[in-house]
Amino acid sequence: MGGLLALCAAATFAINNTLARRGVLSGSVLQAMAITVPFGVPLMLIAALIFGALPALDGFSLNTYVAFSAAGIAHFVFGRYCNYRAVKAIGANLSGPLMETSVLFALVLAVTLLGEKLTIMKVLGIALILAGPLLTVEKKGKAKAAGETKLAFTPNYIEGYIFSLLAASAYGTSPILVRMALENVSWHASIAGGLVSYVAASVVVIIAIPLLGKVKHVTEISGEATKWFCWAGFFVGFSQLLRYIALSFAPVSVVSPIQRLSLVFRLVFSYMLNREYEIFNSRMVTGTLVSLLGAVCLSMSIDQVHDFLDLPVWMAPLFSWSWP
Repeated sequence: MGGLLALCAAATFAINNTLARRGVLSGSVLQAMAITVPFGVPLMLIAALIFGALPALDGFSLNTYVAFSAAGIAHFVFGRYCNYRAVKAIGANLSGPLMETSVLFALVLAVTLLGEKLTIMKVLGIALILAGPLLTVEKKGKAKAAGETKLAFTPNYIEGYIFSLLAASAYGTSPILVRMALENVSWHASIAGGLVSYVAASVVVIIAIPLLGKVKHVTEISGEATKWFCWAGFFVGFSQLLRYIALSFAPVSVVSPIQRLSLVFRLVFSYMLNREYEIFNSRMVTGTLVSLLGAVCLSMSIDQVHDFLDLPVWMAPLFSWSWP
């Protein structure tokens, strides 16, 4: 169940990025935030009412509320803002492999805060994840030969890369906070926790818009951008609902690698909907697949490797290495 829900979460998250890409072509990132973040509150509330999850709120401790709220602000506010900025600058296809470094941030936190250890599989995963984005970089001359001049937008690579990495830092932090909050609770409580996360994130967005003096800017959004952002808000909210439930059924080591398949879904949906507004070439596809492989390696344990492969005896010391 956890694996199936994670797969559905990966697909719907990819649809969100594809739709948001169309929205930011005519609208701003702040307008996207004003719609997509609050959109998640009624979605989570309806799910909580349908599945009878609201009573679980009474059983949450203060620390649980803090963990869910922090996860929501990190993921739905900071992470999503940076994600949409990156998507606006370079498209969903190029930003995807860079955002896979979120697994690295999660690993660093797991090693430093939760006492987990580095293994040879994690080292291999780190190398592949770092190599993936490098493979997507193309020299200007080769880019023109590949037909990138036919694109309906001009990529801003520096902005896109910076905000992709910032989004990755938030996306790598939030799963640990969610998993900490979901310890020893039912899957119904995960829906209630998702509601808490979205309410906290929505409060931050609602307060930030007037403080930044952007109320007029947000209300002047075009009908075209509103349409795309509303659909993006629905799919990303549904994706997060599935992700929270998946994390209550299965550990992060199972949910995380399956969610990495959003990279593949993103390529498919982008080709279907945003062919003129995304970069498609062999380097981009190769980098995406390398990053995906690295994320899977990073999430696999040595025991899982032994289950899949009949390793020779001489490799045993290598695969038994760990640090610290």
